[in-house]
Amino acid sequence: MSRIPPEYDLSSYDYELPEDLIAYYPPERRAESRLLVIKRKSGELIFHERFSEILNYFVSGDLLVLNNTKVFPARLKLVKETGGEVEVLLFQKPKGYLFVTPALLKGKRLKRGQSLLSPEEGSIRIILKEDLGGGRFLVELSSEGIPLERVVERIGRVPLPPYIKREPERQDIERYQTVYAQKEGSIAAPTAGFHFDADLLERLRAKGVSISFITLHVGYGTFAPIKVKDIRYHKIEPEYLEVPQETALAIKEALRKGRRIIAVGTTVTRALEFLALKDFEPYEGLCDLYIYPGFDFKVISALITNFHLPRSSLFLLVCAFAGRELIFKAYQEAIKRGYRFYSYGDATFIL
Repeated sequence: MSRIPPEYDLSSYDYELPEDLIAYYPPERRAESRLLVIKRKSGELIFHERFSEILNYFVSGDLLVLNNTKVFPARLKLVKETGGEVEVLLFQKPKGYLFVTPALLKGKRLKRGQSLLSPEEGSIRIILKEDLGGGRFLVELSSEGIPLERVVERIGRVPLPPYIKREPERQDIERYQTVYAQKEGSIAAPTAGFHFDADLLERLRAKGVSISFITLHVGYGTFAPIKVKDIRYHKIEPEYLEVPQETALAIKEALRKGRRIIAVGTTVTRALEFLALKDFEPYEGLCDLYIYPGFDFKVISALITNFHLPRSSLFLLVCAFAGRELIFKAYQEAIKRGYRFYSYGDATFIL
């Protein structure tokens, strides 16, 4: 049996994080999260107490690209006909009165053919159509008299990630969205954008920074665990991507003029590098680009992103962009300095 090269061995992307550094709540103000600047060429790390200081690293002519997807209340608490509770995470936003989608279910003795109901009788019914493995089922949602999107809006809850070990609260309705969220369809937020408030975006524009948008609806593929030892054999489940004409043109112009293209988040990074495979034409469809060490970046010049879970596809992406050794150095130093990790945590700016 051949040995997996270290750069492709999943165990090479593990690190220990103290439990108390997982951010269970967002900072009081968005731009008051902390910032770590990582310089790829020199390996220099610069620590800032306020994310808003990122303004100092932008110059006129930079192109900042944001993901304007919006999270829908994808978490449902339902009951089996026998009374047992089941938590359902829908993978797609339902429409109409009958809708089929994959979903992640958490409950005991789940099997094909079972029905799940809302405790509010009559509002929604879910039938388990097919067991997809790993807690995932193909489910059929139905409702009578009320469109499913309205039912989910009423009974659904914010789909906080499982490492935030608390129930969603009122503040999460606002804070588990970016301030520029517009197009609903994600089951997880593009969290790198959490650090921007309206004032900081306006100050960037005043400095001559152009801002463009893509829409990538974050699905299960983004955070699905990697289950293969050789990371080259992991597959990303396709997610919906829309790149409008004005953004495609802005990307082409920035590349032609040699201007920096700065991606806010791993979702934007994947979208823009995927666009390079489509000759930078406007695009609407599915994106399944998987970025891991060895990837040849053709579009982005810099990346703003949070601190990511070990052994995740997101962590592999930042290691691909900045180099595994530098990322591990940065993460270990951030841990020593008490930076907050994951969705509601602090930010990095990789230059």
